Amino acid sequence: MKIRSDFDSGNIEVLDASNPEQVLLAIRPDLKSHHFQWFHFKVEDMVPGQRHGFSLTNAGQSAYSHAWAGYNAAASYDQVNWFRVPSQFDDKGLHFALEPTHEQIWFAYFEPYSRARHDWLISEALDNAGAEVLAVGKSVEGRDIPLLRVSRNPAAQRKVWIIAQQHPGEHMAEWYMEGVIERLSKSGDAEMAALLDKADLYLVPNMNPDGAFRGHLRTNAAGKDLNRAWQSANDSETPEVFFVQQQMRKVGVDLFLDIHGDEEIPHVFTAGCEGNPGYTPRLASLENEFRQRLVDMGAEFQTTFGYPRDEPGQANTTLACNAVGMAFDCLSFTIEMPFKDHDDNPHPRTAWNGERSKRLGKDVLSVIAAMVERLR
Repeated sequence: MKIRSDFDSGNIEVLDASNPEQVLLAIRPDLKSHHFQWFHFKVEDMVPGQRHGFSLTNAGQSAYSHAWAGYNAAASYDQVNWFRVPSQFDDKGLHFALEPTHEQIWFAYFEPYSRARHDWLISEALDNAGAEVLAVGKSVEGRDIPLLRVSRNPAAQRKVWIIAQQHPGEHMAEWYMEGVIERLSKSGDAEMAALLDKADLYLVPNMNPDGAFRGHLRTNAAGKDLNRAWQSANDSETPEVFFVQQQMRKVGVDLFLDIHGDEEIPHVFTAGCEGNPGYTPRLASLENEFRQRLVDMGAEFQTTFGYPRDEPGQANTTLACNAVGMAFDCLSFTIEMPFKDHDDNPHPRTAWNGERSKRLGKDVLSVIAAMVERLR
């Protein structure tokens, strides 16, 4: 039996693989950072029908160790169809086992979104969604960060921004972006025609390509958490944020969505800007309408569970959502999807996955279309 992680978003260290029924592994920390939680590895030369067991022995020391309770590892025999494997967490780590039906299998913290698929997605946006590459930033290690613009009416007044995967282990975020681009690629969509008559869309499908490729959970190649850099971004340690901020200042922002995944909470939810200095009843009304429209349309979304609300004036303005909302006095949200499942509508075999993330992206576009004229 062989265990590998020498590929895009791979992350594992093999401690002892002498017993296939009790393979001991460890998750590798992010480069220049203590954070770790994301794992992704391939097992080869297994014996179909024989029990194979795996233990992530340092899971209890991970960034969000309390989040392993109720979590089940993702697995796939073909990197296309992913399913969940029952998992248990205790003081010796996270444990999962199965009797495989094939000789090879991939395990991951969540269904991965590969760099190859990212490149394909950019091509889809350009070829089929009417997007253009407005500008290209560079990551710490020199990977491209394309800023896409979808503009169909030169007289459109509104500027809608959606960015994803600031935290590289949150792969559901780029699946979400694929849903956005897929919907924009379809002809005859009256809601999208109405939206694009009023607004230009600015899309960054992957803000942290270095971290994603390296198998990081939280940080870029300089060990920086991009979603804590929006008051201090620079072109050496956090060029990814620095680039996007420069572009925002050039064109303006009327709505901002920052797409994320949450390790602990088994629900889809939003976090808004209620703690920002200058938060107004107008913004509160827009936030409430946005959430209620998602609920009313039957999207996989809820408002009962989420992060504690900030007290007035107590927002952490180093976060993208708060920083952009404050700088542009605009509706600004973090959208959080689970690594586990959306417990309001559980799917035990897949839990939350890429397909459901895509569907959410499409549903949110309907809400934006309904609200676009009232953003200012």
